[in-house]
Amino acid sequence: MPAPEPQREVAEFLARITGQGVVETHISLVFLGADEALKLKKAVDLGFLDFSSLEARARLTQHEHALNAPHAPGLYLGAIPITRAPDSALRLGGDGPALDWVLCMRRLPPDAFLDAAPPLPPRGLDALADAVAALHDTAPRITTGGDMLRTISGNRDAGLGAGLPPARVQAWFAAAMARRDALHDWLLSRARAGFRRRCHGDLHLGNLCLLDGAPTPFDALEFDDELATIDIGYDLAFLLMDLDQRWGRAAANRVMNRWVARNGDAAMLRAMPLWLSLRAFIRAHVAGRRGDDALPLLHAAMTYLDAPAPRLLAIGGLQGTGKSTLARAVAPALGAAPGALVLRSDEIRKRLAGAPPEAPLPETTYTPETSTAVMAEQRAMAAAALAAGHAVIADAVFLRAEERDAITALHPRFTGIWLEAPLDVLRARIAARHDDASDATIAVLDTTAARDPGPITWRRIHADASAEAQLRKTLDLPPPAPP
Repeated sequence: MPAPEPQREVAEFLARITGQGVVETHISLVFLGADEALKLKKAVDLGFLDFSSLEARARLTQHEHALNAPHAPGLYLGAIPITRAPDSALRLGGDGPALDWVLCMRRLPPDAFLDAAPPLPPRGLDALADAVAALHDTAPRITTGGDMLRTISGNRDAGLGAGLPPARVQAWFAAAMARRDALHDWLLSRARAGFRRRCHGDLHLGNLCLLDGAPTPFDALEFDDELATIDIGYDLAFLLMDLDQRWGRAAANRVMNRWVARNGDAAMLRAMPLWLSLRAFIRAHVAGRRGDDALPLLHAAMTYLDAPAPRLLAIGGLQGTGKSTLARAVAPALGAAPGALVLRSDEIRKRLAGAPPEAPLPETTYTPETSTAVMAEQRAMAAAALAAGHAVIADAVFLRAEERDAITALHPRFTGIWLEAPLDVLRARIAARHDDASDATIAVLDTTAARDPGPITWRRIHADASAEAQLRKTLDLPPPAPP
């Protein structure tokens, strides 16, 4: 629909001063200029949002700017009133009474939006996860509520209203409610522990962009703070579901693992099947309302709830054997969506030290005591994820027999892999490393190689180009998906 009648004059004015077209949604008009875009909220009342009054549009335009500007300061330029000059002409800004409000934003090229951009490379996916983790880290904590009854019931009603097959909607609702009932007390405990926050609320690829080359969240849900006050894992799940459906499971797995590497929240995986299912179901009824084919997303919503049993894989070996590369390669195919949680000891060490994964730590921090703490944290996170029903890959040197015994004992469905390669090959690999979580040097490798690891009972695999195929055969996993 075009601008409602009371906004026609304002809309014509904005179209005239920008001059490069208008992008319309059911709730807003975005007027495109050469360098800026002006977003006008439509004076509509859709039940779940109400922009019909000037007061509401003023408040929510300013609220939208306040929510988004801290995470995208170069994108959000201000909330600006439209006023009438003494000569009766409209103008942007001014001191007179506001006729309406616009959100002024920097205009980006169409391919800057991630739903229209090609898939990001691995480092770009890491940066994307870092941006989301930073958003969640600063989000205000809300320690009450969180049982998700309203969310599930409301989406059931929306699915029926969108014309989705009633029997399939009711089947999804029953399965989702069974999951929710089993998680009820845990969800409330997550809120009390500070994991329920005023989040983005609409964190899919269409609301992420490349801002000066950096993945950046924008357009956080502004019209209902309650809808956006959710568990940070549920906020993340929208992005993971969208990545899984658009870019493939490997992209979703990489983002999930990087996010957990930054904040240590492995326990959130307990609700991931429900959260992914909900996000897919939301997309399904939105597609149905638009007249698009909703059945693939409805099928995905049911499939996410049918999670396979967890299993534990540990990959050990000297520095440079490719443990992390191998773990990342097989993780998307292992266990429940979006694949196994990879617990890399190098990343855990950095998080415990309060450093980003690629930040080098001083040699003085590599003490027996810190190494013991790192391995204990890896086991604790693995135990939490396994108890949540999620597959885990533990990635560490595992030089000491007691470390191998401790990780082996965590779960009955355990597979241990020991990677091997000639020392000269490992030295060359370490010399070529850059921007990696491992601080190992050739000297560290040589020192480790001189130590006796004791009897190795894990399956030995040569760390060459065939390692992934050997591991997939061992685990009975399918070949990797084509890029």
